[in-house]
Amino acid sequence: MAKVISFEEKAVAKLRARVAAAEEANQDLIAFARGHSGAVASIHEAVIAAIEAEGFDHLIHIVTQEWPQILGLDAVAVALFVGDKGVRADASGLQFVDPRVIERSLHGLEGVVLRGVERGHPLFGPACDLIRAEALVRLDSDPPLPGGLLALGQRAAQGFETRHGSELLLFLGRVLTRCMGRCLIS
Repeated sequence: MAKVISFEEKAVAKLRARVAAAEEANQDLIAFARGHSGAVASIHEAVIAAIEAEGFDHLIHIVTQEWPQILGLDAVAVALFVGDKGVRADASGLQFVDPRVIERSLHGLEGVVLRGVERGHPLFGPACDLIRAEALVRLDSDPPLPGGLLALGQRAAQGFETRHGSELLLFLGRVLTRCMGRCLIS
C-alpha cells in the first residue's frame, strides 16, 4: 500500500518566509519614501531661502549659515572662481584661495558626487577633519559669472542612494548658480 507524503508543512514554512521577506521589503520601501520626502521638503526649503536672498552677500550667508540647519548637515562650504580670483566661504567666513585649487577640485567632477570619506574635502576648511560623508556639487556658469563647487558634509558616515540624492542635489546646485547669477548681474 502507498504512503501519503504531506508537503503542507514545508509549503507553509516557505510561504511564511516569503511573506516575512515581502513585509521587510515593504518596510524598507516605506522608510525610503519617508526619507526621500523629507529630503525633498528640505531641498525646497533651502531653495526658497536662496531665492529670497537680498544680494550676493546675503545669499552666501544663507548657504553657509542657514542651509546646514535646513538640510540637517554639519558643514556647508561654497568655493567660487572667476579668472585669476578664487574664494571659499563657510560658517567661519570668507577666504581668498588660489583658483587653481578649485579648478583641480572640479576636474573629473560631473554634476554631483556623493561619498563616504575619512576626511572631508579641503574646501570645508577647519571642518574637514570632522566630515565623514560629503556631497560635492559642481556649480557651472558662463563667464563672466563664477563657477565653482558646493560642498555639503556630515560628521556621521552615510550610505547614499545616489540616483535620487544626486538629482535633488543637482537641482539645489542649479538653483544656487541661477541665484548667484541674478545677484551678480543685477
